[in-house]
Amino acid sequence: MKNILFVCVENACRSQMAEAWARHLGQGRVRAWSAGSRPSTEVNPHARLVMRERGIELAEAMPKGFEALPDLTWDVVVTMGCGDECPWIPARRRVHWDIPDPHGQSLEVFRQVRDEIERRVRELLETLDLI
Repeated sequence: MKNILFVCVENACRSQMAEAWARHLGQGRVRAWSAGSRPSTEVNPHARLVMRERGIELAEAMPKGFEALPDLTWDVVVTMGCGDECPWIPARRRVHWDIPDPHGQSLEVFRQVRDEIERRVRELLETLDLI
């Protein structure tokens, strides 16, 4: 079982989608979390909608900060666009994905981001021999 953390600024779009993809694609072989450096009050409705289009529900998802994370050693920490706002979180492996924040964009942009995140999560899980 691998522990993966996905980090962005608001934990309302990209990192929530990545966490959901990792759980879905990992099929019980991965424990995935997400957090934000400045968490929003809710998951973006467009993120919920575009993930639902692919059969993945974010109904229970809530943005959270780093203080809500379990105290453990992360196998992988993936950062997405939080730059200097991302704190140093110890991990066996660190990865940065330069994925634009879809906040305020059209549903089509959200779909493109969703699909890019799915592709990258698949690649990540393959490198960990999880799929």
